[in-house]
Amino acid sequence: MAISADLESVPLHIVARREQIDLPAAQRAVADLLTALGRDPQSAHLADTPRRVANAYAEMLTPREFELTTFPNDEGYDELVLAKDIPVQSLCEHHLLPFQGVAHVGYLPGDRILGLSKLARVVELFARDFQVQERLTKQVADWLQDHLAPKGVGVVIEAEHQCMSLRGVRATGSRTVTSALHGTLRENPSSRAEFFALTGLTP
Repeated sequence: MAISADLESVPLHIVARREQIDLPAAQRAVADLLTALGRDPQSAHLADTPRRVANAYAEMLTPREFELTTFPNDEGYDELVLAKDIPVQSLCEHHLLPFQGVAHVGYLPGDRILGLSKLARVVELFARDFQVQERLTKQVADWLQDHLAPKGVGVVIEAEHQCMSLRGVRATGSRTVTSALHGTLRENPSSRAEFFALTGLTP
């Protein structure tokens, strides 16, 4: 995997995730689930469902390959860099149902700046897992703070959870908002306010 070029910055469970997925076992489990739900996995419409479901989960749980790219901050840029509306898709670890929405990821550069596409890649790196939104938000912020060494980091995720919209309370359209801040964006009120204003949220 290309992310192994920066292996020390990637949690081991993510690096090993692809090798841990046992597709034949997953297919058998899906067939058993269909049987337990009163369906015939050998019927014409369901015969290939176990394979499709196993492959779908493997895809949703495996980040795409990428290499972390940073550049020297030669110009000494010290204003906020913000990528808005990064698509987020993940799986609720409580019900194995999707949640999806957008992430707003910003940082105040230190000695290095990050290739902009890599902000989206870092979000995906942690989103392709069984997750809770609170943890996902913190993981993205912590990773950027630890490995980019910026003066500050801010992450906001807004997402709709199908475990809320399709079952239980059935609150269709309800969005959960979480945030995680480090450094200047956490400690300086004006920087914090600027970040939330640019994301379209109030602090």
